[in-house]
Amino acid sequence: MKRKFIAKACTILGLTIFVTPSVLRADKATLGIAPVKSSPSLVESTKRDGKSIEMGQVVEALDGQLIDRINATRKFELVSRSDLKEIHAEQDYANSGNVDAKDKSRAQQFKEAGAKYLLVTTVDGFKDYSESSVVGETGQNATIRVLSLSTVAKIYDSTTAKLLESANFQIRKEQRLLSLKRGNENSALSDDLLVGVARDMAEKVANRVADVIYPAKIISKIDKQVTINRGDGTGVAVDQIWNVYATGKELKDPDTGEILGVQEVLVGKVRVTSVLPKVSTADIVGEDTGIAEGAIVRLPQMPH
Repeated sequence: MKRKFIAKACTILGLTIFVTPSVLRADKATLGIAPVKSSPSLVESTKRDGKSIEMGQVVEALDGQLIDRINATRKFELVSRSDLKEIHAEQDYANSGNVDAKDKSRAQQFKEAGAKYLLVTTVDGFKDYSESSVVGETGQNATIRVLSLSTVAKIYDSTTAKLLESANFQIRKEQRLLSLKRGNENSALSDDLLVGVARDMAEKVANRVADVIYPAKIISKIDKQVTINRGDGTGVAVDQIWNVYATGKELKDPDTGEILGVQEVLVGKVRVTSVLPKVSTADIVGEDTGIAEGAIVRLPQMPH
């Protein structure tokens, strides 16, 4: 049975270009993002400390930032569970009789996309405290505000309910507030600190999700320069040194038969020289014992 070739014509600067559907839309894994939640014990402790509002701001900010940062990886078709209320409202309106029933673009009920993977993020630690000190000879008071945030991110295969990865992340930020600043200015700075903590945490979680399901890889090698399929907003920065691994045989647990991954052999290191919107370039540093297209690259984990 012959397959029909379907192409789409695009007109750019007067030229007609035919693009196959595979070019128009890459196949991406669907990822469901559950609303960020706080552990019950943390909710109680922050309530006792009078920090419920501050923690609530961080959780709300993290929820939105997480969607933004994972979307920035360009690796997934996202299914956000946080915005279902608004989506359901649009579906209800589309079926209220006010929208043309023949309009193919109208929202339809009971047609929501499923997700191959599910990300569940829980905030299990939050501290917000201040320390005062005297600045220089002026005797001016300064307050150092310290925020610390801890989360557990779990990635599931939603079909089998199998846990693919569980990781804990911690972030600590400080901010100095001088007494000469007016109250509303200090309040604005405090809000910035809360959002900043959430933004940094979201980037850590998003990068781990991408690395677990789609490890960063070398997609081109010319002489001593390589191109990596990670770009701006994915944790890549100029002058970072990444390890390069060649992949070997599949690893299987002899007791359970579970596939644990594939063998990875360190074959070299690369230093990032530029970060573009979708890719990054890097130079090979030191010995090259097998760096090639398709090799996995990983940023070495810093000790806690």
